[in-house]
Amino acid sequence: MLIEENKLLAPFTTLSIGGPARWFVEVASEDEIAEATAWAKQREAQLFVLGGGSNLLVSDAGFDGLVLRMGLRGIRATDAPSQSGQTEQRIYQVAAGEDWNCFVERTVNDNCAGVECLAGIPGTVGGTPVQNVGAYGQEVASAIERVRAFDLQERGFVEFPVAECGFGYRRSRFNSVDRGCYIVTRVDYRLTPGGAPAVRYADLQRSLAERGSEAGEPSLAEVAAAVRRVRQSKGMLLVEGDADCRSAGSFFKNPIVGKEQLQQIEAAGAKAPPRFPAGSGAENSGMVKVPAAWLIEQAGFAKGYALGAAGISSRHTLALINRGGAAAADLLALAARITGAVEDRFGIRLEMEPVMVGY
Repeated sequence: MLIEENKLLAPFTTLSIGGPARWFVEVASEDEIAEATAWAKQREAQLFVLGGGSNLLVSDAGFDGLVLRMGLRGIRATDAPSQSGQTEQRIYQVAAGEDWNCFVERTVNDNCAGVECLAGIPGTVGGTPVQNVGAYGQEVASAIERVRAFDLQERGFVEFPVAECGFGYRRSRFNSVDRGCYIVTRVDYRLTPGGAPAVRYADLQRSLAERGSEAGEPSLAEVAAAVRRVRQSKGMLLVEGDADCRSAGSFFKNPIVGKEQLQQIEAAGAKAPPRFPAGSGAENSGMVKVPAAWLIEQAGFAKGYALGAAGISSRHTLALINRGGAAAADLLALAARITGAVEDRFGIRLEMEPVMVGY
């Protein structure tokens, strides 16, 4: 292992924002994870695990500890009976450092259903169970079989079946009750060979129809391609040279509300808000998800809105962007202005989605 000092973190993030890490190391095996974390523990240094850098905001001061960049690679696929015992399924054991979008492409090429609507999402596999990554009607919680991780307290490797991961909307045990306790090293996904694609969202249905896919069931490849088109139209697909791509993706979570809060939003708005199923988790029973983008727009913020070097994407109000030379403080000032306006109008406090590093 090579441990570097004062390594600037901005180049490792999709926002291109962030000061230096006191120490920085890239690990390529589970043994190196154990070694690097022991090194940090001996020095009583804080530890942060860096994947694809797509869902985080690093402070301008940087991180006063060891940044461990996940470099584990490898995908192993095996066939297995389904949980119902009727249909063959395929288990993919995927190392945490694998690129997520490349893995989705692999499953689509293998004609295995379960994550096709998550195409085009930046980042690495290890981050998907932490945030319970989801988009266009799918969440990884519905496809994950098991998560392997390094236990920082017990100094050993453990495996959690999906039932023990505590999945909810953008939530898991790894970013809530056990935050900072584990480092994900491998994720196992159970997918369905020859399974039907998930086509639930209107944007996705429209994109498929425009390409002539309305007759008959679209293929997994057609659905994944449609998802990428929709994401690109909203500036949510990483494209070289596209200013709207200097973002952390969705900067705010879509609020999950009950009947009373929904009525409150309806009373404050000029029209009824769109709403969607709340997602996985028993705590969401009877709740609905209201698009944060709709709340932001109704509060007076349009696409392309700028506040100094920070701004809102020209294609999607949910993405805050670095317009060029922005600092973390600039993004936070814009986020505070938006959340304040939404709360003043609707009584809903938007929650930021990116991981905050160095605060």
